[in-house]
Amino acid sequence: MTYLIGLTGSIGMGKSTTAKMFAEEGCAVWDADAAVHRLYAAGGAAVEPMRAAFPDAIIDGVVSRDALKLAISADPRALARIEAIVHPLVAEDRRDFIAATDADIVVLDIPLLFEGSGHKAVDTTVCVSVPPDIQRERVLARGSMSEDQFEMIRAKQMPDAEKRAMADHVVIADTLDHAREQVRAIVSDIRKNLPHA
Repeated sequence: MTYLIGLTGSIGMGKSTTAKMFAEEGCAVWDADAAVHRLYAAGGAAVEPMRAAFPDAIIDGVVSRDALKLAISADPRALARIEAIVHPLVAEDRRDFIAATDADIVVLDIPLLFEGSGHKAVDTTVCVSVPPDIQRERVLARGSMSEDQFEMIRAKQMPDAEKRAMADHVVIADTLDHAREQVRAIVSDIRKNLPHA
């Protein structure tokens, strides 16, 4: 039996780095964002259904996220149509990944774990968190967005305090060593209690 961990955390919290730490501990990691990239890439399973629904969103055989954003801003109902195409394909990708792995623990890296009720389909949940000042500093240091853009994204996400309250485990990713220590403790605890251990 594969044990499923749902991993989440708001922008700039260190979720991707923490996911890599779980991988270093021998867990298989499935990334929801990477799955969407695969589906949108040339030959991806979402390309033809998207072409049927949003012909202008297919550029050089690839689903253009920018074109989809334009479609959503032009028609608020477009988001629901996009999600109706993408969500079942992402769920199928996730099922295939879990079925194909022989790892005892699978980490599902899902940014909207609690918002999309994905937490109900896993055995335990982990929220990656840092104080707000570190979060802001990390995001702005990337140089890919302005402070206004960051605040807009943060306002759309479930507040960190709510995610932490809902999670079974919280990893404080203020330093790499501290985060790694907590990841190891979570994995060790789970493995102690696995039926085949």
